[in-house]
Amino acid sequence: MKINKFYIVLGLLIAFGSFFEIAAYADEANESTQITFSAPVQIPGQVLPAGTYTFQRLNNDNLDLIQIFNADRTALLATVQTVATDRMQATGDTAITLAEPESGSPPLLVKWFYPGRLTGREFVYSKEQEHEIAQAGQETFVGSKSVPSSGTAAE
Repeated sequence: MKINKFYIVLGLLIAFGSFFEIAAYADEANESTQITFSAPVQIPGQVLPAGTYTFQRLNNDNLDLIQIFNADRTALLATVQTVATDRMQATGDTAITLAEPESGSPPLLVKWFYPGRLTGREFVYSKEQEHEIAQAGQETFVGSKSVPSSGTAAE
């Protein structure tokens, strides 16, 4: 009879552990990340002043949208469309790519990668701004450090 109780307890522990494992990854589903900018940054349709923002992927099967909130998530500042983009190597920190336009306007946020992911989000800009991004120098930041950008940013 002790063996049967042992298997029952073991089964309950496995089931209990599986339940908490699923709950622990709930925050990763929306890829919520806080990013602090020390200077203004352009996103599609507006300029974000220097400050801390929460970026969160909106779970929608048909659209790839990113919501941008203020730091304490009390105000939704923007919802922007993105497309999937890949990189060669995942990093343990959030990675972003900025393009520095020649016009002297604030840098454009081009790509955002959630920590540990090879697939990230590339922001969709107007054709005019996409041309400006293609001509601009791009710089990738991993955590708070700048890393050299090769042909494909955020690698």
